[in-house]
Amino acid sequence: MSETLKLSSKDVKGWLEKETATIFVPVHSRAQKFVDEMRRAIASLSDASKMLLESSQKEIEKRNMKTYGRARALNKLAHLFLDRMRQIKVPNQVTYDSFNAFVQETQKAFLVTDIDIRNWFSRISPFFILDRRKFQTVFEKAKELLKEMTNFLTREYVQTKTLEETFQLADKLKALEAQLENLKQQRLKTENEKAHVDREIAETQQKMDELKTRGAVSQLNQIATEIDTLTMEVKLALHYLQKPFIKLQALSLHGGGSGLLQEEVKKLDQYLQNPFAALATEENNYPLLRQILQKTKRLMADNKLKLKSDKMRKAEQTIDQILNKNSLANLQQRCTEATEKKTQLSMSAEVAKTKSDLSRLQEVIEKLEIRKSGIMAEESTAEQEYNEILSKIQNHKSQMEKNILGFINRKVHIK
Repeated sequence: MSETLKLSSKDVKGWLEKETATIFVPVHSRAQKFVDEMRRAIASLSDASKMLLESSQKEIEKRNMKTYGRARALNKLAHLFLDRMRQIKVPNQVTYDSFNAFVQETQKAFLVTDIDIRNWFSRISPFFILDRRKFQTVFEKAKELLKEMTNFLTREYVQTKTLEETFQLADKLKALEAQLENLKQQRLKTENEKAHVDREIAETQQKMDELKTRGAVSQLNQIATEIDTLTMEVKLALHYLQKPFIKLQALSLHGGGSGLLQEEVKKLDQYLQNPFAALATEENNYPLLRQILQKTKRLMADNKLKLKSDKMRKAEQTIDQILNKNSLANLQQRCTEATEKKTQLSMSAEVAKTKSDLSRLQEVIEKLEIRKSGIMAEESTAEQEYNEILSKIQNHKSQMEKNILGFINRKVHIK
């Protein structure tokens, strides 16, 4: 076998046409000729059917009782013949598949017509003898042509089926490669659009970051960080009171004799939920917390608020440090000052304007993100379509290479 011939997808069809011209062209030309001849034969059958229709209609109009029944039968039969011929679809473009379908459809129509002729023409006899003979002559010629077409299809045309399919694959390959090129351009456009949106998001985010580091807003962010630190300090300072406070709250809610006033119950809940805010909003020396701790200590002493010995000891130590050593004084002062600073800065005109600007820029980013999501969805769909077309192209090329090898025993590689 000769070396593998490398051909581009654009050149393969022209090359194959030259290589197979002596084989394919004569066969295809004959197939086209058969189709043209059968088109004319069907037209002649339609004309012959119209002749039967007109002759029978004239006889019906005469109202001759001797021929009336047979004329009606022939008239109905002629209608059937005419409708049957009209339903046969003659292919505009001749291929093996369209030729095969045309032959099959014509065979079915002729088979039923043949049965009708055998069943009814003998019943109509001896009337309309000339008309019937003319129709049968035209029909027999058409049947003979159909027989030739069937023989041609099964003995000659079938041998070039693979070659014809290869030409069709070449046309499909050309169309697919054009689609692929369009998708490449679309993908490039989508990538550029996505990059543009990413730049807009980055630029907008940079503007937001710059706003956050200016003047009062920067101070406000620093205060927020300070409050986070103070919050952890307050939680740590009250850590060993967490369990007693939970039990004390349960007693107050379920009528267990906690002795807490309504204001103290509310403050106790705040110390459990947000200890920083609870301490920062207390008056100097945190009087409500002191009252709560005093009642907690008494309930622990009366064994109404039960804890494990180790937890009890640590809770008592913490209570003693707060009540007798004022251990939270400095922490409360820092919490109060931080809260006051935050309130002052939050109410400033500069912060209000900056927050408005930040909110507007955040909306811009959200819209850009939505736009980006849409672009990415389009990109994913296009990528999937691209891969599907690429796979079809590879399959078409592979099938064409196999067909060429099988038909003319030539190994080719389609680039």
